[in-house]
Amino acid sequence: MRLISVIRKTRNERRYTPKMGNFYTKVTYIKKVILGIPVRTLHKYRETYYGKVKDCESCNLAK
Repeated sequence: MRLISVIRKTRNERRYTPKMGNFYTKVTYIKKVILGIPVRTLHKYRETYYGKVKDCESCNLAK
């Protein structure tokens, strides 16, 4: 068993952008894990309808 590892997990989330409004998208989280306990999120990104990968900072969770 490794002491420190990096895991990638994808889940569906509701997002909001001014142009599209509310929509559901798959958001992938890359987390640093020590002894099976998640310590911090290193990066999170989402894939658009056209296959383009975007950072999650461009869309808000609320209006």
